[in-house]
Amino acid sequence: MTVAGRRFVASWSGGKDSCLALYRTLKVGGQPLALFNMFDEVGARSRSHGVRPEVMQAQAAALGLPLVTANASWQSYEEVFFESMQRFRADGTQFAVFGDIDLDAHREWEEKVCARAGLEANLPLWQEQRIDLVNEFVAAGFKAVIVVVNEQLMPSDGYLGATLDVALIEKMVADGIDPCGEAGEFHTLVVDGPLFGHPLPLVEMARHHQDGYAMLEFGLATPT
Repeated sequence: MTVAGRRFVASWSGGKDSCLALYRTLKVGGQPLALFNMFDEVGARSRSHGVRPEVMQAQAAALGLPLVTANASWQSYEEVFFESMQRFRADGTQFAVFGDIDLDAHREWEEKVCARAGLEANLPLWQEQRIDLVNEFVAAGFKAVIVVVNEQLMPSDGYLGATLDVALIEKMVADGIDPCGEAGEFHTLVVDGPLFGHPLPLVEMARHHQDGYAMLEFGLATPT
C-alpha cells in the first residue's frame, strides 16, 4: 500500500515489533498521528505486555508522539478496539500500522476490524524472516529489555531482564528459542533507540511469577 504522506496510527505494545513497524513506516514517509494501546479494564496494565501506564506514557513522550489508550476486558476487546479505530478515522487517520510478522489469525483480525472502521491495515514486517527482523532492530540502534517470559516455552533464568542484543539473539538460537518470540515466548519493552529523544528513566520495581509467566515490572525513576 502507498504510505508516503498518509496519516496513520501505530498499534503500540511498547515492544520491539511494534517499534520496528513504526520505524519502517516513518522511514518511507508515513505521517504519524498517535500511538494506540489497549489496557485492562481499570487501566493498570497494558493488555499485551503488562506495562504500567506511566512507563508507556514516558515511551510516547520520548518518541514525541501522543499516546491514546482504551480500557477493555478480553470479552469487550474487539468492540472497544473497533470504536477506537472509528474515532481515529473521524480524526483523519488513513491506516493503522501493526507489528505482526506471520500469524495469519492476527492479520485477519486486524484487517477485519480496520476495514469495519474504514481504515486500511498495514503490516510492514509481514512474512519476513524472524531472525532478520530482530537483527535489523538491534542493528538500527534500538535497545529493548525482556519484561515477560512464558515459562512453559522458555526459561526465565538468563532471559528475564536481559537486554536484546547480538549475544542474546545468538543464545536464543542456540537454546532453540525463536528470537522474535512470535509464539508468545517472551515480550520486550523498548527503552531507547533512534526514534527516542532520550533513554527511558526506568527503575526495576518487582519480579512476579503468575500463571506460568515471569514478569519484570518497571516504574519511572524519581528525578534528582
